[in-house]
Amino acid sequence: MSGPVFPRTRTSEAPTGGMQTGGTRTREYAEQLIRGRRATRAFRPDPVPEDVLRVVFSLAGAAPSNSNAQPWRVEVVGGARRRRLADALRTAHSERRVTADYPYSENMYAPVHQERRAAFGAGLYGALGIGPDDHPARAAYDVESMGFYGAPHAAFLFVTGDGGPRLAADVGAYLQTLLLAMTGYGVASCPQGMLSFYADTVRDQLGVDEGKLLVGISFGYADENAAANRVATGRAALEATTTFHP
Repeated sequence: MSGPVFPRTRTSEAPTGGMQTGGTRTREYAEQLIRGRRATRAFRPDPVPEDVLRVVFSLAGAAPSNSNAQPWRVEVVGGARRRRLADALRTAHSERRVTADYPYSENMYAPVHQERRAAFGAGLYGALGIGPDDHPARAAYDVESMGFYGAPHAAFLFVTGDGGPRLAADVGAYLQTLLLAMTGYGVASCPQGMLSFYADTVRDQLGVDEGKLLVGISFGYADENAAANRVATGRAALEATTTFHP
């Protein structure tokens, strides 16, 4: 099992019966967990044991939501079903059968967002040896993403109810909780917005009849030797995104 695994705080350390918050150890675990999470784009074929899967997705279910509505539906695939879905997604991608539940446009990004995206793309494609004008190689890498970057598992998060943006925000909280739970148990992951571009394909393959597809997540154990997994991404300075009002 690869990736950081963090010990659980024992009940004896919290006289109230819950986890003692605000202590030094809790802060250290939080720092390691949050900063230790990263997007993985190359995986080993080894499946995640079922008991780990159940624990991780159970933890994700503790995510906050407005009035505790929990407006999410989660579909997890592995094995033969995952292989069939990957084939169907590759076909839909090659035939350009885009059926996104949530509209996507390059124009939704402000110039500063575009700069950050460009910097990330340069780092990723540079690590892969793909030049900025090598469009066939970039297209081939997109096709590879339809196969979950080789991950043995994938999860798809659907927004239920009316599927509107406010409910999607709750599912976003679930997503982050899931990613951190995976990190804590040594499971690598990669949230892939591109998988949601083929929502009808996912629905047809998995027999889903409710909700709007927000995102897919490929997950498993990281291939530590893969060039794609050696790409380091930075974050904007606190002052660039956050204002403290006295």
